[in-house]
Amino acid sequence: MKYEKWLEIVPKEMKEDISWRLEAYRLGLFLSDACWKDTEKIIQLKRFALADQLYRSVGSISANIIEGYSRISKKEKARFYEISLGSAREARDWYFKSRHAINYERAYSRIKLLTSIIKLLQRMISDQRLKSKNS
Repeated sequence: MKYEKWLEIVPKEMKEDISWRLEAYRLGLFLSDACWKDTEKIIQLKRFALADQLYRSVGSISANIIEGYSRISKKEKARFYEISLGSAREARDWYFKSRHAINYERAYSRIKLLTSIIKLLQRMISDQRLKSKNS
């Protein structure tokens, strides 16, 4: 599924929330939907542990971003964004390992998306750390 098409199925209640402005959150949520289909292929090969690890790490990205965004403390926000960053890096690792099951092109496409999310998260963490020092 393409990102633009995916945006059409996201409930307006989510899109109207102020948190929707976080690009890393939107991309992480999109990836978790894409990962659902990817893990179906991995499960067909009876690689249950691989599918589980992949989906858990991908799902954790947007979940920790949104939890961190909901915190008042800049330090807490940064901490949750760091957890999300760890999950994004873990997911990238699992996607590389999954390339044999889901095909190389799809795996590398997901790895590129994860690299974009990682860069966004690094910026978000730096911003929160700087804000907490200046408060």
